[in-house]
Amino acid sequence: MLAFPRPLLLIALLLSLGLGGCAGKVTPSARYVLPATTPEIPNAAEATLALGRLRLAHYLDVEGIVMQLDDIELREARDHRWAEGLDQQLRRNLQAHLSQDLPAWRVVQGSAGDTDAYTLRISIDQFQGRYDGYALAGGQWQLRSAGGKLVHMASFTTRTALEQDGYPALVRALGQSLEQAAGEIATGIRRAVL
Repeated sequence: MLAFPRPLLLIALLLSLGLGGCAGKVTPSARYVLPATTPEIPNAAEATLALGRLRLAHYLDVEGIVMQLDDIELREARDHRWAEGLDQQLRRNLQAHLSQDLPAWRVVQGSAGDTDAYTLRISIDQFQGRYDGYALAGGQWQLRSAGGKLVHMASFTTRTALEQDGYPALVRALGQSLEQAAGEIATGIRRAVL
């Protein structure tokens, strides 16, 4: 058996306790989801709207929530992350909001299996917090007929003031901005199809 001098053994013991204490103080990342909304299911749908694949700007297709620090600098948060892919959350929330805003329509994700279904394609170019206390959502959308013909296209930009500081307030404000965007899109769809 090897014998260690007492001072070295004492130093090794203190170092292991000190390092163990540091490792125990690591704060886990906070995970967030957008506020949930339940889609409306119409009794008798007059039309079907199929949500196509949602395209996210590359800088948004990350785990961390994005903050805009000034007019040109963006930063992904290290300790404040989305609980699941942002594109999946956006599609699910858009489906729910569009179902509420278009009560006579059946809103589905992906292929509708309906030969007369319209298709909605959405590109999200902004979905971040901003240095001045606003949550931004912006992008473009296209409505296409069952045959793939472009019926209407438009841009959307919304912003919602944060009610207080912090990431929970930012996520709630981003949810409100998305709800406003869905309302704009639904209004555009109604005008284009009538």
